[in-house]
Amino acid sequence: MFRPALLLGLLISTAGIAQDAPIAPAPAPTAAELTARNAAVNAELPAAQAAMKAHVMFLASDAMRGRDAGSPEYAIAANYVASQFYAAGLRPAGDDGSYLQNVPLIRMNAADKGQVSLNGQALTFGEEYLPGINPQAPESMTEGKVVYVGYGIVRPGRDDYAGVDVRGKIVAVVRGAPQGLDSEESAHFGGIATKAAIARAKGAVAVISLQTPEAAQRSPLSKSAAGYDSPSVSWAAPDGVGHVMGGGVPTIATLGAAGAEKLFAGSGTSWAGAAAALSGKGKFRAVALKPTMAVTIKTAITPLPSYNVAGILPGSDRSVAAETVVLSAHLDHVGVGSPNAKGDTIYNGAMDNAVGIASLIEEAKRFKAAGKPPRRSILFLAVTAEEKGLVGSDYFANHPTIDKARIVADVNLDMPIITYKFTDVIAFGAARSTLGDIVKRAAAQAGASFSPDPMPEMALFVRSDHYRFVQQGVPSVFLWPGTSGPGKAAVDAFFANNYHKPSDEVVQGPPIDWQSGERFINVNYQIARDIADAPARPAWNKGDFFGTLYNGYGAK
Repeated sequence: MFRPALLLGLLISTAGIAQDAPIAPAPAPTAAELTARNAAVNAELPAAQAAMKAHVMFLASDAMRGRDAGSPEYAIAANYVASQFYAAGLRPAGDDGSYLQNVPLIRMNAADKGQVSLNGQALTFGEEYLPGINPQAPESMTEGKVVYVGYGIVRPGRDDYAGVDVRGKIVAVVRGAPQGLDSEESAHFGGIATKAAIARAKGAVAVISLQTPEAAQRSPLSKSAAGYDSPSVSWAAPDGVGHVMGGGVPTIATLGAAGAEKLFAGSGTSWAGAAAALSGKGKFRAVALKPTMAVTIKTAITPLPSYNVAGILPGSDRSVAAETVVLSAHLDHVGVGSPNAKGDTIYNGAMDNAVGIASLIEEAKRFKAAGKPPRRSILFLAVTAEEKGLVGSDYFANHPTIDKARIVADVNLDMPIITYKFTDVIAFGAARSTLGDIVKRAAAQAGASFSPDPMPEMALFVRSDHYRFVQQGVPSVFLWPGTSGPGKAAVDAFFANNYHKPSDEVVQGPPIDWQSGERFINVNYQIARDIADAPARPAWNKGDFFGTLYNGYGAK
């Protein structure tokens, strides 16, 4: 599961896979340790549970070295999934008659410290600014006037661009979102990608991010200076030009509180005063700032080719067979990184997300075994680079291997935690479309109750691969075992002990409950079956924020 708030730390601590720094090997286990571990791994299970576990045993083995997107081991994992799609009777839905879709990932980082000046006066690296990156060019120079637009939000009832013209200018924004929005809208507007997309729509040429004085007190810009060249990942268009995630303008620099104060000089207000207005200590207004800013940055761009894996089960009803339900899960994890207390450096990603991929494969086999094809077509999709920022799903959503207009729903499986006997299921985003009612009915048929989002403050609806389909206007949900009964304690334990750690292995504590895994597959199969066989295609609830924003079916 991708967590935006954790991304920088993960890139620094676990993306050693993509760097050349040597990693010391872990101490060899003792014979007794190996015997105990092998006994736990190879314990006999009923056939359906063993089938699921077998996928996880392979995908989360040390030999896969954490399935980092773009690595040779990830390519092996992708071919494994392709072979399983073939065995399940799915038709190839990748490139050129294969199951694989080539995804031209690129890794990017600041190639040097760049230069930022105001009216010809250079700002100080690490104290007043940090350079951004531009995936569209190895070297770029941007010069012009700057307009401050606060959080940079445009939505019904709020327009942070009111009264200013930003065409051809640099937009200055603050990360985050104002109070009063629901958690999912707040997460959507809080990210820099959404702000940069709005800036582009308004005609701006670039974005800079401003650090507030309050944020500077908590964490001065200088603390981030050492990681200024940490890598991020996007994808390249067919012409080789890198894609700005979210479709916005490049974010070319971050100004610390001291640099932002200089930017506001002569503009009739101080940066401290403008920042205070964001927290309600005054009235916010957009400001056309006086200085002319010049920013020169260099971006190192390295190809990192990878794959999505796609197989399709054609629908049987000619009247709706052209409509396609996507079942998605991410195949990548975070690779090799810092050792734990035992010296283990491999982040195996068993629960995150080998279990999700195993569920996807076994669901496909359930359809084959049922002997009754679904009315609508179903696309089974394993995506790359979720851990890098939902990049593989973003590439597919923008370059689908089937007609984009055919995609009517996405149901995403990401890190289902199955260390307990779950009795309910959660579908993040269920309240936004008719998928919610379908999931409720299907879960009941499979013997599970349906629970609302138990942690709306985490805004998980916008933090997994299904969100890339939402951004294309497709009704989508993200499924998890529920947190009733022992569920909350189990989820908390996983996040505390194993999430994005080397201990997320086939044998972990608390142990994976493969009986619950089989039940999760059964619930998901019933949900997919009901969506595919429903009388009507899924639709957004009328007036839903995301459905309306992305012009989705049924929202208007």
